[in-house]
Amino acid sequence: MTYNAVSWLLDRNVDEGRGDKVVFDDTVSRITYGQLQQQTRRVGNMLRRLGVRREERVAMIMLDTVDFPIVFLGAIRAGVVPVPLNTLLTAEQYAYILGDCRARVLFVSEALLPVVKDIIARMPDLEHVVVSGKDAHGHNKLSDEIARESDVFATAPTHADEPAFWLYSSGSTGMPKGVRHLHSNLAATAETYAKQVLGIREDDVGLSAAKLFFAYGLGNALTFPMSVGASTVLNFERPTPAVMFALMNKYHPSIFFGVPTLFAAMLNDEAMKAQAAGNRLRVCTSAGEALPESVGNAWRARFGVDILDGVGSTELLHIFLSNAPGDIKYGSSGRPVPGYKVRLVNELGADVADGEVGELLVDAPSAGESYWNQRAKSRATFEGAWTRTGDKYTRDADGRYTFCGRADDMFKVSGIWVSPFEVESALITHPAVLEAAVVPEADPEGLLKPKAYVVLRPESSAAGLHEALKEHVKQKIGPWKYPRWIDVVDNLPKTATGKIQRFKLREHEH
Repeated sequence: MTYNAVSWLLDRNVDEGRGDKVVFDDTVSRITYGQLQQQTRRVGNMLRRLGVRREERVAMIMLDTVDFPIVFLGAIRAGVVPVPLNTLLTAEQYAYILGDCRARVLFVSEALLPVVKDIIARMPDLEHVVVSGKDAHGHNKLSDEIARESDVFATAPTHADEPAFWLYSSGSTGMPKGVRHLHSNLAATAETYAKQVLGIREDDVGLSAAKLFFAYGLGNALTFPMSVGASTVLNFERPTPAVMFALMNKYHPSIFFGVPTLFAAMLNDEAMKAQAAGNRLRVCTSAGEALPESVGNAWRARFGVDILDGVGSTELLHIFLSNAPGDIKYGSSGRPVPGYKVRLVNELGADVADGEVGELLVDAPSAGESYWNQRAKSRATFEGAWTRTGDKYTRDADGRYTFCGRADDMFKVSGIWVSPFEVESALITHPAVLEAAVVPEADPEGLLKPKAYVVLRPESSAAGLHEALKEHVKQKIGPWKYPRWIDVVDNLPKTATGKIQRFKLREHEH
């Protein structure tokens, strides 16, 4: 039986009478469901004219404008596989990924063209570069290419189990890996998390800080709204507190999808203290890394809405553990999303008891098929129905799960597991601390102990702070977990998606 994700996401909305409704507004341009249907058909014809066949890849280095869904959905409609890439990578990282996925066409935003201009000539599989913007700088211009085409196009008769698009993992531990996602995976995230946890509705207006190239952002800003005929505000700028507050005040979104570092920064942005978060806001979500309890409580006190903290991954496409409306415990990742099964296992693969630390395994309807050209890593991650997340968790007697850290970030002190995240969460409850990262460091006897890197609030002084912070952590979470060493730094190394790169801090020590 044939199934194309675009028929379900887009054509169904037009068939149900939403053709004139705005689906995307990027503050410069807006597009309706009907116009998007026409444009994606034209992209299908354009790809045929450029010689791209079904199952071949096209790469996207594109900002979050209306052109992103036009290209992404147009390729899927044609049975071509779009590969959206992180817009903050280096030229050499792009060269690696373009070579790895063998993209035939590169779609790139004009503002990002300078980053890749010097590598284009040496990509053997790349035949065309198509630029989204006013000036194509000698390449094909997307608007001109689309305008040449007919909007009559027969949607490719793909299969639900066929790869529809690839996403490259954020590469917090080395070069990114290409995760192959299927046509059915998009609907799987919408029918589970979006419908049964978020309760997304046709009258919702969404705003996502996470970008469309990121699994979390793709669900937030494209899959979820289109699954119910809702609308999305796209932000092509860097998601600073000032930018996000300005969009909230202009568009009054009902759902705001954020990440912990942004929520904390928005709460601490002095210039924005007087801002409202928009009078329609009914719920916020957080993912990317665990949301500290102090941030969740402060946000609710300030804006009157809860943040649904959850955890997802590129491999599983969106959130699989989450807090839910009416069932929120800040500091925990909540419970399994309906439709997902989870296990916590020890090093031998046996299930662990409540309260014990184990690695999280997920049986997910939205799991990727494999990593491209990475057989050993595919076999180690995708084990039959179960996907290994590499995250360490505990489960309490109520069935709630609490994040402890990445499997490779956890370490033992005096024979007891220490979660860097737990120590970091304790540190940031001190009024002087804005951000913190914790890594293991060997003491003179060669035993591992916590070492902290902290970023202070602008008005705070480091004078006399070290002992105060150590005592603060002891009181909060226990005497053996306190950081033995504390370095005050200007900023912490992070991935483009805001996750702290603790491995860089560990390498910095050696």
